[in-house]
Amino acid sequence: MTNRNYNFGAGPAMLPTPVMERAQQEFLNYRGIGASVVEISHRSRDFMDIIEATDALLTELAGIPKNYRILYVHGGAQMQFSAIPMNLINRNPDRKAAYVVSGNFANLAAAEAARYGEIDTSCNSADANFDRIPQFRADAVDQASSYVHITSNNTIYGTRWNVFPDTGNIPLIADMTSELLSREFEIDRFGVVFASLQKNLGPSGLAIVIIRDDLLDHALPETPGLLNYRSCADKRSLANTINTFAVYMMKLVLEWLDSEGGVAAIERRNAEKAALLYQTIDESDFYLGTAWTPHRSHMNVTFKLAENELLGTFLHEAEANGLYALKGHRKVGGARASIYNAMPVEGCRALADFMRHFERRRV
Repeated sequence: MTNRNYNFGAGPAMLPTPVMERAQQEFLNYRGIGASVVEISHRSRDFMDIIEATDALLTELAGIPKNYRILYVHGGAQMQFSAIPMNLINRNPDRKAAYVVSGNFANLAAAEAARYGEIDTSCNSADANFDRIPQFRADAVDQASSYVHITSNNTIYGTRWNVFPDTGNIPLIADMTSELLSREFEIDRFGVVFASLQKNLGPSGLAIVIIRDDLLDHALPETPGLLNYRSCADKRSLANTINTFAVYMMKLVLEWLDSEGGVAAIERRNAEKAALLYQTIDESDFYLGTAWTPHRSHMNVTFKLAENELLGTFLHEAEANGLYALKGHRKVGGARASIYNAMPVEGCRALADFMRHFERRRV
């Protein structure tokens, strides 16, 4: 494939080129059946083979224990902002939960959960413009809370949890949309992990939920059937027609990740990519990082130009040099390089070289 830019977009994001090529090859005639993968029934044996293979790959790569279920759900991660409280806040009759507000999506999740119960958002870094993860104190959490919710990586502000909190007997819930399978972690420390596909796992339009078995049976009576985790688990995510193409693409992405050495290998590569960009920022007075250094993300590198009036020129010239979608989110401004698993080291090296070259021509 030619004329492919380095896509630094926050999502839908860059997919591995071998995955795109494989999908292109199989698109019209999937495995010789004479039909496209987007045309076959979600209840057919051919699709069941796809979903079972995807389950097996994800279980192996993420180290998912036997007492967890994998659910494929509609609506992306933001649908889970409703589904999480609908399914879990009733674990305690007082309907309480704690949300650590570390950025925009954590704030949206807490606001949605407030429809269903009493939400504690006192652990919050809004006063620092979300440039860091707020300090978490387990002893400050109401022990009657049904769960504690975190957002593990903040795409807009470029921060992440480097050490996940210990919540004791209270289930820890994590929105890992922008970093699932980008680094190793012990999944049995969490009650639920959920993520949209469009960062590291595949195309937009689908999310996955990884949930511990004992959390499946607490749904509020008014929970819609398609948002009820027990119903989804019992029907193997096939209560209705899910996004079959997204599952197929996820399978290809997981096969690619496995061929690259798995999560441990991709974590080392991601650290190398992030270091290239942060070193370029830190060695310069021309670029200013926006995230507090100890909490910097390895997925979303955010920075500003000391001379903000040059930002438009920077973005225009970057795109002309094959460095696509570097504009920062409107809540932060500046530039943002989203460097998910599919971004090769060469892409980050090309961006770092361009940044140094752009600076030399203007100082």
